[in-house]
Amino acid sequence: MWTVPAKDAQIPALGFGTFTLSPDDCHRMVKAALEIGYRHVDTAQVYDNEDAVGAAMGESPAPREDVWLTTKVWVDKFRDGDLQKSVDDSLKRLQTDYVDLLLLHWPNRDVPLEETLKALASVKRDGRARHIGLSNFTVSLMKQAFAATEEPLAVNQVEYHPYLNQDPVLDMVRAKGMALTAYSPVAQGKIMGDETLKRIGAKYGKNEAQVTLRWLIQQDGVVAIPRTKSKEHCKTNLEVFDFELTDDDMAEIKGLNRPDGRQISPQGLAPEWDT
Repeated sequence: MWTVPAKDAQIPALGFGTFTLSPDDCHRMVKAALEIGYRHVDTAQVYDNEDAVGAAMGESPAPREDVWLTTKVWVDKFRDGDLQKSVDDSLKRLQTDYVDLLLLHWPNRDVPLEETLKALASVKRDGRARHIGLSNFTVSLMKQAFAATEEPLAVNQVEYHPYLNQDPVLDMVRAKGMALTAYSPVAQGKIMGDETLKRIGAKYGKNEAQVTLRWLIQQDGVVAIPRTKSKEHCKTNLEVFDFELTDDDMAEIKGLNRPDGRQISPQGLAPEWDT
């Protein structure tokens, strides 16, 4: 599996996402993903499945240092002191001394960004997180984050799939040497049955999800983290490194974006804080 550069990091281009997975499903599927060959797992404090991720990784023969592990700090832990304690709690649940990437899950207008980023940087400096970054930050908020910290930010994780244009965020992360991690990369299954994706996939013997994931990771600086409860889908999602989309394919898929393409709404935040 190839990797995507982000500052001084190399992130596996395809990861296994755990959003909405129950602890039992999460434990089962993370174990399966690692057995299949994934070396990138994404979770978050608010998912309530960090324990399951930690248990599955502990039971896997894959060495800890070979697995890129991401978690995210929830917005109610953005104060200096609260954030660091929440990371300690996450590490206990994850049964590890560090995470490879620690993200701010959503912007929080009630806590100064400078305070939160100072706390986030402290966690990196003491080794509890190898890299730090953002999630669901607009271009405007990304600029505010860059101004508020000198610590390199490696990633902005946002919803991204063929139905949602993210060109402004992509342009910004590329300009800053960051990566974009695409969550809900198959639009929560909405891409299945799409005639354009089916037609393109037929040329390569691939399904709509495989075409979509290939479209994402074939873009410069993009990582994708599909989530599934199916071991078979988990396996086929990884089978995207043996074909290449043409420039025409890439452009046609990009043209599928639409105004109502977003699947995930902001967590009670005002629209201007949305991505």
